[in-house]
Amino acid sequence: MADRINVRTKARCALVDITDQLSGYVRDHSVADGTLTLWSMHTTCALTVNEGYDPDVATDITTFLDRLVPRDAGFRHAEGTSDSHIKTSLFGPGLTLLVEDGDLLLGRWQRVYLAEFDGPRTREIAVLAR
Repeated sequence: MADRINVRTKARCALVDITDQLSGYVRDHSVADGTLTLWSMHTTCALTVNEGYDPDVATDITTFLDRLVPRDAGFRHAEGTSDSHIKTSLFGPGLTLLVEDGDLLLGRWQRVYLAEFDGPRTREIAVLAR
């Protein structure tokens, strides 16, 4: 059975680093080697892995996405969140991460992000370790 983690976001469009939260999950659940599968329970936020050393990378990504898919582009969806749905589809709702020797197997600069496109709000991510 999958567990759930909650992530509080502070802006409408932002990459929120959840790497430490996931590392804590791996530690707390004594995952030695295997996979960690993540699934967003929402249609307006996604999951991704990207550089975490320079915070300007996350800002550049969200700024570019806002230009690529503007909020006010005349979409038909009445709730005003079509841009959020499109951005989520570009990234995807799920990730599979490797766990090796009790740690997330990430590259030197890699971090795991919840990509928020309709915040601020609290998001729920399903997590399954195998």
